[in-house]
Amino acid sequence: MSLYPQIEPYDSGMLDVGDGHLVHWETCGDPDGKPAVVLHGGPGSGCTPGWRRYFDPQAYRIVLFDQRGCGRSTPRADAPDTDLSANTTAHLLADVERLRAHLAIDRWLVFGGSWGSTFGLAYAETHPERVSEMILFSVVTTSRREVEWVTRDMGRVFPEEWARFRDGVPEGERDGDLAGAYSRLLHDPDPAVREKAARDWCAWEDTHVATVRDHRPDPRYEDPSFRMTFARLVTHYWSNTAWLEEGALLRDADRLAGIPGVLVHGRLDMSGPPDIAWQLARAWPDATLVLVDDAAHGAGHSGVRDALIAATDRFAALAP
Repeated sequence: MSLYPQIEPYDSGMLDVGDGHLVHWETCGDPDGKPAVVLHGGPGSGCTPGWRRYFDPQAYRIVLFDQRGCGRSTPRADAPDTDLSANTTAHLLADVERLRAHLAIDRWLVFGGSWGSTFGLAYAETHPERVSEMILFSVVTTSRREVEWVTRDMGRVFPEEWARFRDGVPEGERDGDLAGAYSRLLHDPDPAVREKAARDWCAWEDTHVATVRDHRPDPRYEDPSFRMTFARLVTHYWSNTAWLEEGALLRDADRLAGIPGVLVHGRLDMSGPPDIAWQLARAWPDATLVLVDDAAHGAGHSGVRDALIAATDRFAALAP
């Protein structure tokens, strides 16, 4: 199954969401189509044009936006003086609602991957009346246990690379919260310290997802601005476990009752193990779990891509 053809936005803008932040948004497809909102990963990855291609442009009104501090939103997190205190999950949830109201949308399909799945679950459990359906892939909940798994336990799979990652922080912090230690380095007054921390963090990010033979390094990490933005936002969110109570997203999955969902996950996704998606599917009877045997993290595998497009096609016919 092929991705839909590349399309351009028919409308876009910068939404003032308060705290000095302007969020870039765009809409594509049919202005009268079924509304769908895309929640990108990271945090800090930004929404790229490829996200538009999972939806039939003749059926959907596709809303994309760059979350606070990244992409085309301002201020960007890579600036040394950018304050991240007003960049939390609660702020992002409020931003989605503000954008929905700005676009005069009553309910919309929520589509998100990786961090976007955590964000999507938090949004739907907070505002279930605003969600018509959900499509999530590479499902994670950003719990303390999951952060420890990625930043420490994955060293059992990539021991040499993890040792370099661990040794990137001061010796006295190597047995503690590695995400928090990197976050502190990424805000060091010395630009050389910040740059090395961003490189070390992103090198590990590109490693722990490399569990299939055809993995290719993410070229975005070669961009110093993207690298710093991404590293700062991920470590900021991970060191605070996204300001979510441990286990709350799975515990409160009953709030999703009546919302049809599709969960797509790679069986070889070691950095975000499939048991999380499986547990969510058990707690959310209206969700269907699709496990793709030879896929890892992300939507790069053809089986994941096909399952996502099949899901958007399936929901296109349902009333918003």
